[in-house]
Amino acid sequence: MKRFKLPVNVLPIWPALGIVLAVGWITVTIDGGSFFTSSNMTNILQRSVALGIVAVGQTVAILVGSLDLSVAYLISLSSLVAAETMDGKESMLVPAIALTLALGAGVGLVNGLVVTKLRVNAFIATLGMALVLKGYLADNYSRPSGEVSETWKSFGYTRMGPVPVSIFLFVGVALVVGFVLRRTRWGYHVYAVGGDEPVSALSGLRTHRVVIGAHVLCSVAAALTGLFLASRLGSGTPRVGTDGGYDLESIAAVVLGGTALVGGKGRVNGTVAAVLVLAVLDNVFNQLEVDPFLKQALRGVVIIAAVALYARRRLVAREEETSAPPVETTGPTEVVPA
Repeated sequence: MKRFKLPVNVLPIWPALGIVLAVGWITVTIDGGSFFTSSNMTNILQRSVALGIVAVGQTVAILVGSLDLSVAYLISLSSLVAAETMDGKESMLVPAIALTLALGAGVGLVNGLVVTKLRVNAFIATLGMALVLKGYLADNYSRPSGEVSETWKSFGYTRMGPVPVSIFLFVGVALVVGFVLRRTRWGYHVYAVGGDEPVSALSGLRTHRVVIGAHVLCSVAAALTGLFLASRLGSGTPRVGTDGGYDLESIAAVVLGGTALVGGKGRVNGTVAAVLVLAVLDNVFNQLEVDPFLKQALRGVVIIAAVALYARRRLVAREEETSAPPVETTGPTEVVPA
């Protein structure tokens, strides 16, 4: 009997989310707690918003064969720019949002230009940007600053039943980015460049523009995350991004969701599921009062195991493709991103 196999480029993260929910519910119940309650579900969804938004942006950067280590400091700076611009005034809400997103686009543009025009490795380029932003924050801020308007503050706390309104921001970002990647020419170019940049360049693609665009989108997502966190905190905070570890956390969510670190393979919906998995794990560990060090260690084990499984399945698929006889084609075929 032939065994059923999932496609090798799809990590079964959504079934994994169901398993994590079930195991979390059983574990918390045995410990005497309550898991599937309205307040607890709200907490899980609320936890997923900030990481989810920045992880969706990180997905695009990794898909194009790059990454961004500056997002944590950009999130902190964005929260400060938003709060200081608003200064508690309703009339400054729109200008603050526009200025914050413009800041994100500017940082992403610089990252993209350094990576493409100066030929600096993305790891080094974005780490350098992170240090620049870190230095600016350390020199100018020692405590929270500014104040968001009441309207924006309510956005971070308003709920529709057990569902926080902010979750729709996360869902909206994921849907828009997913549509762009799967249904637009630029999205196809992202997969092509991430899969093989030299071949894409020889095929006539303007690879530099694609990479720059991916970095701009990633940084704008980070700026949007800073805006959201400012609504939760009521002011800008110089350490909110680094305390949340959104640089490495976002990369972990992307990889856990099945996106290849080398680029060219992956989907936004996998990242969304991975973010929810991490949010559920955090919630369960907090209810069980797990030691913070042990909590991080357990999360690391989960991520390593998932990525190892993914790598193993890709290796098996590559061996099967190598041993398979060549397939003759009678006409042109359409290339669809994995």
